[in-house]
Amino acid sequence: MKRLRIALVAGEASGDILGAGLMRSIAAVRPDVEFIGVGGARMEAAGLTSLFPMERLSVMGLVEVIGRLPELLSRRRRLAATLIEAQPDVFIGIDAPDFNLGLERTLRQAGLRTVHYVSPSVWAWRQKRVLKMRAACDLVLTLFPFEARFYESHGVPVRFVGHPLADDVPLTIDRAEARDQLGLPTDEPVVALMPGSREGEVARLGTLFLETAERLRALRPGVRFVLPCANPQRREQIEAMLAHRELPLMLLDGRSHDALAACDAVLIASGTATLEALLFKRPMVVAYRVAPLTYRILRRLVRSPFVSLPNLLAGTPLVPELLQEAAQPDEMASLLAGLLHGGEVQTERFDEIHRMLRRGASDEAAAGVLELIGANDAARA
Repeated sequence: MKRLRIALVAGEASGDILGAGLMRSIAAVRPDVEFIGVGGARMEAAGLTSLFPMERLSVMGLVEVIGRLPELLSRRRRLAATLIEAQPDVFIGIDAPDFNLGLERTLRQAGLRTVHYVSPSVWAWRQKRVLKMRAACDLVLTLFPFEARFYESHGVPVRFVGHPLADDVPLTIDRAEARDQLGLPTDEPVVALMPGSREGEVARLGTLFLETAERLRALRPGVRFVLPCANPQRREQIEAMLAHRELPLMLLDGRSHDALAACDAVLIASGTATLEALLFKRPMVVAYRVAPLTYRILRRLVRSPFVSLPNLLAGTPLVPELLQEAAQPDEMASLLAGLLHGGEVQTERFDEIHRMLRRGASDEAAAGVLELIGANDAARA
């Protein structure tokens, strides 16, 4: 039997995690597999021969992308030529749509089968991109069911595989144990503050979240706070904002899951972290601010009525979303105070959503890939 060869490209750390899980699941079914492409340390540990460092694709920000565009386009052309010559059984682009979709289109036109793992937000804005997806991909693997429904409505082959986080986070969390590990008292309310992981997010939301904490202290004098810092730079940024403030606040180096496990409620920036808060069954208030011009543009482009994943998954305003000028300390503090008394009203659907997403995502994704190329056990039999 011909040795199975699979090409994958991930462009950032989250894709490296997804890719490594997918590779392990494929190898469990087909130990004869060979992996080539681009990935990080996790994918290399799972057996990938990376053709160049993944960091060369990890670019964020418009100005940064423009500055690196010649290199990125050159790398994509050379990578396409290399993969067409290598003739893998399938190519899997993991997220990074600006890089991977063009590569997928080129490879598919050359006769290779292509998969895109993790949907871009075509269901929310720039919906015509779905036409590019249809032209570039033989199969789209989505993390969420509402994404799969969107692709099905546009005639794009799709498979909902679930979310790896839902597999990793237990269905029940021991709050007392988490507090013991952090040295927090068990008899006082704790609120987690999660203003984001990027410098710009923390610049826009950090002071706002700390002011909200001060207002909440006035409403609930015994409340304590934890704030996980994504890296040393974010910790320095937050520490500068804390100067001259008197708050019972514990800064953590990373450990966002420990903060969620220990807290009673969360004030959180919109993003993947809201899914994590849902999986930990913690009631939340979602807030976000972007530059005013960016907000005006997005308000015209975005078709979705919600921005947070809990509301998108529920299809209803399950958690409050306070955006731009609506994100004010007094309003957020009042909402958080209410959640400290009756947050179970908000979280009663969280377990249902967790179970819906808990599908063994890596195994499901591997099954979809192997079925596409007729290389699973059933096909071999």
